[in-house]
Amino acid sequence: MTSSPDCSELEAASSSSLDVMEFLPSEHQHIRYNPLHDDWVLVSAHRMGRPWQGQVEKPPQEDIPRHDANNPLCPGARRAGGQVNPDYTGTFMFENDFPALQPDSPNPGPSDHPLLQTSSARGVCQVMCFHPWSDITLPLMSSEEVRAVIDKWAEINTDLGAAYPWVQIFENKGAMMGCSNPHPHCQIWASNFLPNEARTEDRTQREYQKKHGVPMLLEYGRLEEERKERLVLSNEHWLVLVPYWAVWPFQTLLLPRRHVARLQDLSHEERDSLASIMKRLLCKYDNLFEISFPYSMGWHGAPTGCHLSEDCSHWQLHAHYYPPLLRSASVRKFMVGYEMLAQAQRDLTAEQAAERLRNLPEEHYKLRKSEEPPTGGGE
Repeated sequence: MTSSPDCSELEAASSSSLDVMEFLPSEHQHIRYNPLHDDWVLVSAHRMGRPWQGQVEKPPQEDIPRHDANNPLCPGARRAGGQVNPDYTGTFMFENDFPALQPDSPNPGPSDHPLLQTSSARGVCQVMCFHPWSDITLPLMSSEEVRAVIDKWAEINTDLGAAYPWVQIFENKGAMMGCSNPHPHCQIWASNFLPNEARTEDRTQREYQKKHGVPMLLEYGRLEEERKERLVLSNEHWLVLVPYWAVWPFQTLLLPRRHVARLQDLSHEERDSLASIMKRLLCKYDNLFEISFPYSMGWHGAPTGCHLSEDCSHWQLHAHYYPPLLRSASVRKFMVGYEMLAQAQRDLTAEQAAERLRNLPEEHYKLRKSEEPPTGGGE
């Protein structure tokens, strides 16, 4: 971070009296650098003690029917365009009935001013159902069923990636994150351009490898595994951690231990390990407030399409999990005001979030409760 000479002089004058105080990340505000986004986040953990009188969220729906003929994601249901889903028993793919990207959009005309630029945007949008039941989510699926989802992700990334530079696989879980249909599913948007997040991560990872000689996230994963204070889970092939620069309260980063560029590059053993660690992480999320935990997640890997022949060794495959809940099942983090107009700000440290997640049980709370003996009413 750079400062003007005037700012540096002011900071130096005020620092002399502050240097004698002990800095405590959990008590004193500070900013942390995000090398992946090349920006900063303000950490103000002392704000967690303030009273909350703002919006309170409704708890997620618990009594979701296993099959609902009016739910367009269910087997045998009729979708908005009139298509009828097959009676699928595993994963199921279909073209999004309301796609944000279409493959045959015409090219826009030339821009007549540098401040009014337009470029082509073509692609495809698909929906992938994880399971035929609506009353189940990834942490409650079997490892074999989660592994089938992972294999399908890799297949999609290969197929669409043959033609498109970017294939974005993402899951919005819960009504709080804009999910309108209670059914386990994700979306895939493939585009003829690199989206903003992909462009930024491509640049920052390339610059880091050029300067330090190692992929940024490969080195970062090893660093966090050594220090352990932000590590949530690990197994033979994967790490889950709360990134040092996390913005969302219980944000996590899922990283392979070895250098892997794309989903389709994962070995059989790595896919099995991924299914295991995903279930463990998502059980912890649900156990945090004993609800079906909302989040947006997505995979980022090396660009595809015309980039397949390029050197993408600076890329490390990873998944981002962005959950909005802050204090409880009913209080969420809002990205407004300062966050929108200045920079991101969070209300607890990454270390505090990691410790809370790390200490949670890995058996899903619904399974634990189902094993508890009945109370009262009997002799």
